[in-house]
Amino acid sequence: MVHAPYRSQTTGTGLDTKNQMTIKFHYVYILRSLKDKLFYIGYSDNLKQRFIDHNKGKNISTKNRRPLELIFYEAFGSKEDALRREAYFKTTKGKVTLKQMLKEFLKY
Repeated sequence: MVHAPYRSQTTGTGLDTKNQMTIKFHYVYILRSLKDKLFYIGYSDNLKQRFIDHNKGKNISTKNRRPLELIFYEAFGSKEDALRREAYFKTTKGKVTLKQMLKEFLKY
């Protein structure tokens, strides 16, 4: 979830020095183990690298559950908002919400 106005770390205007819009995203992501079909819920500011690291076994929580697939993510403009969402998804109510959101996908 992105919140306006965008502010770049370089100019404070949402535009970088070349007048291109920039924003740093913070991600909440859900991985599913292809081995045991269980979820892993996490946060990262570099989703691509974090996913690679999980599948290389660099995370102790998922090391023995590889291979993993990325089944869902949300992007936030604020680290605090992303961490709040991650914490929610880790609650019982959050897990129910997540399963409802992904109901059709999880049939397969």
